[in-house]
Amino acid sequence: MAERIYNVLFLCTGNSARSILAESLINSWGRGRFRGFSAGSYPKGQVHPIAVELLKRMNLSAEGLRSKSWSEFSTPEAPPLDFVFTVCDRAAGETCPVWPGQPMSAHWGVDDPAAVEGTDSDKWLAFRQAFRELENRIKIFVSLPIHSLDKIRLQEQLNAIGRTRADEPA
Repeated sequence: MAERIYNVLFLCTGNSARSILAESLINSWGRGRFRGFSAGSYPKGQVHPIAVELLKRMNLSAEGLRSKSWSEFSTPEAPPLDFVFTVCDRAAGETCPVWPGQPMSAHWGVDDPAAVEGTDSDKWLAFRQAFRELENRIKIFVSLPIHSLDKIRLQEQLNAIGRTRADEPA
């Protein structure tokens, strides 16, 4: 029997940095067991250039990544979602669409690297920090025995992952 592929949507307001990084990370670390997507409540319309460059430097795919509205995932034609994670506090506080299939959800807030002002070095440090935090959480998530956890225990695990910081071991 083929192993099930889980569809995971990462939400943010602008869908230009954090959710984009998470989409690429889960597609890499999920090793075919997870299919990542990202969207925003108010998409910027373009992916932040540092996010694209960082993914390339980390040997992760930036192919096909685009800033898009979360409304694309609330239609009957959208892929059925198993998990929805908000990665910014603003999106977590917004009223989300009703997702077909009632996917499990959790808030995995990460500081917005695209909002950092200062030198290029300051901006790159912020993007690297967001990347590390997301990567750590995604590594933990993809290692969960999802098929053997009941919904209550799985929700507890998803919430706990959202409290994990970048400097904690995956």
